[in-house]
Amino acid sequence: MTPTPNTDFHALCRQVKALLSPAEPRVYVQTFGCQQNVADGEKMLGIACEMGYSPCERPEEADLILVNTCAIREHAEIKALSVVGQYKHLWEQNPDLIIGVTGCMTAQAHRVEQIRRSYPYITFTLAPGALHEMPQMVLYALQNRLGQKVARRHFALEQQTDTVTEGLPVCRGERHRAWVPVMYGCNNFCSYCIVPYVRGRERSRASGEIVREVKELIEGGVREITLLGQNVNSYRGDVDFATLLSRLAELEGDFLLHFMTSHPKDVPDELIRVMADHPDHIAPRFHLPLQSGSDRILAAMNRRYTAQRYLGIVDRLRAAMPHISLTTDIIVGFPGETEEDFAQTLEVLRRVQFDMVYAFVYSPRKGTAAAEMPDQVPDDEKKSRMNRLLSLQGDISLACAKRFEGQTVRVLVDGPAKTGEHMYSGRTAQNRLVHFPSEADLTGQYVRVRVDRADAFALYGTVTE
Repeated sequence: MTPTPNTDFHALCRQVKALLSPAEPRVYVQTFGCQQNVADGEKMLGIACEMGYSPCERPEEADLILVNTCAIREHAEIKALSVVGQYKHLWEQNPDLIIGVTGCMTAQAHRVEQIRRSYPYITFTLAPGALHEMPQMVLYALQNRLGQKVARRHFALEQQTDTVTEGLPVCRGERHRAWVPVMYGCNNFCSYCIVPYVRGRERSRASGEIVREVKELIEGGVREITLLGQNVNSYRGDVDFATLLSRLAELEGDFLLHFMTSHPKDVPDELIRVMADHPDHIAPRFHLPLQSGSDRILAAMNRRYTAQRYLGIVDRLRAAMPHISLTTDIIVGFPGETEEDFAQTLEVLRRVQFDMVYAFVYSPRKGTAAAEMPDQVPDDEKKSRMNRLLSLQGDISLACAKRFEGQTVRVLVDGPAKTGEHMYSGRTAQNRLVHFPSEADLTGQYVRVRVDRADAFALYGTVTE
């Protein structure tokens, strides 16, 4: 089911706006975590703007602060709580300041209780699936300020449902790139991961709603669109993901589709065929988390594939698209990982030759099965293995990048780079970062760049047209 915001949502936005008028209130949204959180943050900003707030760049300027949290690791939660703690002095200077905490962390009862008990200046919390309730939370705060008999603070855990609310306003961070969630939640229950507990079970949007949104983005000048899902390949709306991707690729316009994240257990041949059949509109890149090259560790992680099956997917992808860019995630030091297990992971890296690897040292995540497993790997051994993995992958990434030297690549320009004056940066269809000099502001445009040199993480070149 995919309901749209009912009349109450828009009526509440109007009520908030009426109470704010004639002031010109400001909103500051601070987002932690993954691309799905970024997309949620853009919805929060869109809702705030419909209520009458305008965006600001600094929390000191804000009348409404929204802290959009991540819960993938405990360190991420601690970091978010530290930021929330720093806002106490802003509230002391301005008791009318409204501060809301949202995101994955607020889908956990113990964190909501901690915020309620230890942060008395926090006005409300909202879990990820309850963003449509934000106008009501802000209205309560404003009514309380006016002396009406309304509870000053509101804390509630999201009640998991099978619905996805469509039609929420969005204020996007870029004009030329956009994030489009196609599904929410996860059913995989990998033993190290908290996501199914904070994002809930899988819920897919209707394909027609996704096609409509993407079409509007293309017509509005957006050039690159990333389809999002915790496990995007398990999208199950009224069609499967391969069919959805094919329908989107057949839209007219100058655009490129990306998608993430994929699970190796859900990569059918039909999806690979669709990608190969639409090279102009589907990016030749695939992010395919491996996590470990050891079948024993993969089983302990509840990943439901073997290293051999994973390598088979890689072979099929490269057979269909020889120039495809492959990236992955690796967890180093999972409970019970031996030196032999780790050596098998390194062997997969040598075999596949990933363009880029996102590696993480395992840390126990309270509430997951892996946190209770025996044979936790000592920290010094984890760090040693991580250093060896990064050294190997650094050489592989550099060799992959060097192949671009002398080639001309098409780049979508993101804006000024931090590498020097009159320097700009953008990304290729394979998501490679490219730096180049330009006297003109080329942000949002496609340019062709001749690659003069490369390092493991970026290409450097000269605009040819």
